[in-house]
Parts: sequence; C-alpha cells; structure tokens
Amino acid sequence: MQLHWDIFCRVIDNYGDIGVCWRLARQLANEHGKHVRLWLDDLNSLQPLCPAIDPARARQSCSAVEIIHWTENPRIDRVGEVVIEAFACELPVAYLEAMAQTTPTPCWINLEYLTAEAWAESCHGMASPHPSLPLTKYFYFPGFSTTTGRLLREQGLFAERDETIAQATGHHGLDISLFSYDTAPISALIETLAESSIETRLHVSPGKPLAAVAAHFGSNGPWQHGRLRVLPFAFLPQDDYDRLLWRCDINFVRGEDSFVRAQWAGKPFVWQIYRQEEDAHLVKLEAFLNRYTAGLSAVGATAVSQLFRAWNSAGDLRQAWADFIAIRSELDRYNHRWANQLAKNENLAETLVKFCAAKV
Repeated sequence: MQLHWDIFCRVIDNYGDIGVCWRLARQLANEHGKHVRLWLDDLNSLQPLCPAIDPARARQSCSAVEIIHWTENPRIDRVGEVVIEAFACELPVAYLEAMAQTTPTPCWINLEYLTAEAWAESCHGMASPHPSLPLTKYFYFPGFSTTTGRLLREQGLFAERDETIAQATGHHGLDISLFSYDTAPISALIETLAESSIETRLHVSPGKPLAAVAAHFGSNGPWQHGRLRVLPFAFLPQDDYDRLLWRCDINFVRGEDSFVRAQWAGKPFVWQIYRQEEDAHLVKLEAFLNRYTAGLSAVGATAVSQLFRAWNSAGDLRQAWADFIAIRSELDRYNHRWANQLAKNENLAETLVKFCAAKV
C-alpha cells in the first residue's frame, strides 16, 4: 500500500520549493492516509507557512506530517516506500545506500518544476537507472495537460473558495495583491495605479515586494498615492494566502506555488516567472502564455501577453495595464472557466499515488 512516504526538500528561494512540498505533504497525509516525513534543510522557511512548528526542533509533527530537519549527516532509521526528491535536491548518500539495501526497492521520484513546455510531456514518467546502485529514479513533471502529473489541488478547494467569495462584502474599486521578485517593475506599477481613474488598494506581501515598495516611497507604509492605497500585510500561512487571492480582484504572483493558487482562485492574475540565465525563463513564459491565452479573444490574448511580458522583462507597463483593465470583464469570466477546465483533471497528489502504486 506504500504507506510510508519521504519527501526531501532544499530551500532555494525562500518559500517556493517548500511551499509546493508542504502542500503536497499535507495532502498525501490528510487525503490519502500516507505516513509522510518531510525532510527539510531550512525550517525557518517553513515556519511562516506553518506557524505551529518550532524551527529549533529536529523532529516534530504538524498537520499529520512528520517534519525532520535535514542536516549534513542525517540519521537514517528507515527509508520510505516512496521517496520524493523535490526539484533535484539530491538525496543524502547514506539514504541512497539504505534504499539500495531495501526490499522491495522504494519508488524514487524526482519531482520537477512546473512548466507548460511541450518537451516536459514526453519526459514525464521517464526512468533513469542509478549509475552504480540498483535503483531507478522517475522524473515527474507537474503540468497543465493529461500527459503530465497535473497540478496540486486539495479536495473541496473550490467549494471553500466559492463560499468565501460569496460571504465577502461588496467594495468599491479594485483590490490587488502583490507577490513578486525584486526585479519586477514595481515603481512603474505604483505610478500607473496611482494615476488610474479607479480607486485601488494594493495589498503588498512582506519580503522583497514590500522592500521594493518602501524603497519607492522612501518610508514605511501604509501609503496613499493618488487613487492608490498601498497596504502591507503580514506573512500569511498558505491557507490564509489562498483566501487573500480569492478576495482580491487581480493577483500579481510569482514562481510556482502562488502561480498555481492564483489560477485556482479563478481571478485575473499576472505572473512573474523565476529568472534564469540566458533568459531561459522567457521561453517558459511564452509556453504558458500560448496555452493559457488560447481560449481568449484576439484582443484579450494580446492584452494578457503584453502585460505578462512587460512585468517580466521589458515593455510599456502603463499601456499594457490599460489594455489589461479594459478587458477585465472578459478575464473575470475566462479565468473562472480556465480553473474549472484544469480541475477536470486529477490533481498532482492523486496521480503520484497511482503512478507509484503501478511501480511496485
């Protein structure tokens, strides 16, 4: 039954990697009855997402998940029946050797980063034998099509979302959430929103986004600038962040975890992709835009693409924002349909459980 699952995660960019792994671990434990151990090298990055944990403790449990501080020379008491190596983080040598001595051999998964590129579909599920140990690793790609591992989505997510939105009180103007890297043209966005004829509240996440906003204003917030009210908020646990996305009219998101959650929110969003050398990230951006905008009108597809590009690299952000806002009613309807269309597929946790069961 593959009850025991081990997930290994190294924190690369504060919250992106651990955000995905924490959601997956919780879902495997709470919806699929798995005994999950999350091996994490930086507990301080998990603590804001899960305030109940103590970063000083080497082992603890939270949300039915056992959390282990992954140190340089970890003590290996046993190995999982399924072992997930998140984002090519490389398993400890001692753990690999223990896997090789285990019967039956554990199912070893390398969970890859999300991409809409077509090549990922042909590589999904590909086997890679270890060069010296009797082990095989399988590459597992999240994605937007049925030939990938799909996307993380908990049971009952849409029902909770719709109930939260239904209970929200009406408001005047726009509510926008901002979660971005420090390379985003935040100053241009602030000035564009301040000059808008629409009263806007910009909810700014802590960390790099808030630092960039504070640098723009030269003081601590909150701030009022033209028609724009800028409101910093404290770091939110994952479930509370989801609710913020549901309540806002437009969401600026980054990386992978918030990118997926913005799509489940069913609201218009703007994505900043993680920057890579030689602008390799822009290829990934275009791959997603080609897939995502296929069902929009020609005007809508152009407006969305131009704003995404302006937010990620270069372009006239002011004009791109004006064109984006002009099609907001189309985007409201479209993003709701887009979320429902994606949700027709199984979710990532479901496909993983089935994939691993077939490898026994």
